[in-house]
Amino acid sequence: MPYNAIDLFCGCGGVTQGLKDAGFNVLAGVEKSSAPAFVYRANHPEVRLFERDITELSLDEVAAACDGQVIHLLAGCPPCQGFSSIRRHNRRQPIDDPRNTLVSEYFKYVERFNPHVFIFENVPAIESYPLFVEIRNRLAALNYELDYRVVNVANYGVPQRRKRFVMIGSKIGRIPIPAGDDRITTVRDVIGNLETPEESDDYAQTIVAHHIPRILEMIRLVPHDGGSRTDLPDEYILQCHRREGIGFRDVYGRLRWDDVSSTITGGCLNPSKGRFLHPEQDRAISAREASMLQTFPRDYIFPPGVSKTDIALMIGNALPPQFAYRQADYIFTKLERGGIT
Repeated sequence: MPYNAIDLFCGCGGVTQGLKDAGFNVLAGVEKSSAPAFVYRANHPEVRLFERDITELSLDEVAAACDGQVIHLLAGCPPCQGFSSIRRHNRRQPIDDPRNTLVSEYFKYVERFNPHVFIFENVPAIESYPLFVEIRNRLAALNYELDYRVVNVANYGVPQRRKRFVMIGSKIGRIPIPAGDDRITTVRDVIGNLETPEESDDYAQTIVAHHIPRILEMIRLVPHDGGSRTDLPDEYILQCHRREGIGFRDVYGRLRWDDVSSTITGGCLNPSKGRFLHPEQDRAISAREASMLQTFPRDYIFPPGVSKTDIALMIGNALPPQFAYRQADYIFTKLERGGIT
C-alpha cells in the first residue's frame, strides 16, 4: 500500500524526490523561499506546497491539506546555520535561543501528526547543543524509540563527501539508521557522459560561471583531474591567497574523475568558493552537474527565470535525493513488514 509523508523545509525538493522514489505519497510540503518553492512545484505539482514561514503557518492548515489521512512518515531538515559553529562558541545557550525555533517547529509537527516514523536531518554539531537533550526528552514522552548518528552520504550512493546528523524516531519498534557501504559512486559515474554547456539544449547545463580573462587563464593552468591553486605558477597565485597558512585550499581546485566530489555548497557554481572546477574542461561545473552530484535526476527541472545564485543555493542546501531514498526505502520496508496500514 502507499504510505503517506510530509516534507518540512523542503527546499527545491531533494527529500521529496527521495521519498517518492521509495514509494511514499507526499501529501504536503513547507518551504518559505520563493525560488526553491518555484522549482519544487515544477517537479512535484501533485504535492500541496505551503510557501510560507513555518513559524507563521497553522498546523490546522497542513492537517486540512492532508484531509485526515494517516501520516506514516514525517521528514524534515530545518535550516542549520545556527548550529554550524557550535564548537567555537559557548554551549550553554538557553533553550529559548532564537536559533532553536525552526528545530522546535519541526517537533511540533511530530507532536501534532503523531507519525509512525519521523526522520530528522541536520549538521553534525547539533548533537552537542543543549536543545538536543530537550528534544530527546520530548520524544521519549511521546513514546518514540530513537536511533541517531553522524553519517557520510558518500556511503549511500552519493558522489560527494558530506557529513550529516540523522535521527530516526519510530513507534513501530526501533529502526536503526540504515548501514552504508564502502563502495563509492564517482564524479565520472555521474557526469562523465554529459555534453558540454556549448553543445547542450538543457537550460541547467548551460548555467555556468563566466570569468574575466586573467581568471580564465589561471583556470586553464590548474592541472586536470584534481589539480588545485597550489599547483599554479607563482605569478598566477592571487594576492588574497599568498599569505602563509591561508585556508580554503580547495578554491579553484578541480574535481577528480574517479573520486567523490567535495561537499556541494551554495557556492557550487563559483570556483572561488571551493573545489568546483570541472575535472578537465576549463570552467566551473554547471548547475546540471552540481545537481547531479547532489543526485537529483538528470531531467530535474530548473526553469528559466530562476537566477544562477538562487539555483546554486538551493542545490547546495538540498539533502541529496539518493541519500533520502536510502533512508526512506528502509523505513518503507519496515512499515510493510510491520503490517502498518
